[in-house]
Amino acid sequence: MSNHGIKLYVDSQFASPYAMSAFVTLKEKGIPFEIRTVNLGTNENYQPDYSQFSLTRRVPTLSHGSFHLSESSAISEYLEEQFPAPEYRIVYPHDVQNRARARQIQAWLRSDFMPIREERSTEVVFFKPTEEPLSDAAQASAAKLFSAVDSLLGNGALNLFNEWCIADTDLALMLNRLVMNGDNVPEKLVAYARHQWQRPSVQSWVKQEHSK
Repeated sequence: MSNHGIKLYVDSQFASPYAMSAFVTLKEKGIPFEIRTVNLGTNENYQPDYSQFSLTRRVPTLSHGSFHLSESSAISEYLEEQFPAPEYRIVYPHDVQNRARARQIQAWLRSDFMPIREERSTEVVFFKPTEEPLSDAAQASAAKLFSAVDSLLGNGALNLFNEWCIADTDLALMLNRLVMNGDNVPEKLVAYARHQWQRPSVQSWVKQEHSK
């Protein structure tokens, strides 16, 4: 299957962390693709012209010819296998155990930390911060996140596994929900999150939002 005809369906606000993850994967691998936006506010994702090929009726969804795939981590893994090295850049670690750990981190970020996701939505990252203090549950969730990231990063490390991978983008965004809102975050983790935010592929996503 060729790389022609790839479309990535994302939210029209460019605020979905999962759509951003799939977008960054495509950018990092250097795969040509077309962006299509879906207005979640008007439930466009439930309309037949989208739901017929989006299993989850969520964003992102990738279309590659007649093949359609939803869920951002599944999209990243598909693109990694469909467009391998050396022609395309890899977005998961070379080492099989580190690759498994990267996928573990991605799965964890998508299934845990609900208090942070609820109280620090990506609106605080892409639009404006909130003055609402974190609840006890969100503070406990943040403490668990900080402890985990501190153990994953060596002193002064700016990538998880000594070189960038897509799990860095996902993890940094979770941290940036707090960093960009001005919440108390350990400086080591602030440095990591800010470094990841400046990555050209991430900034390309940010500029999509501002260019609407």
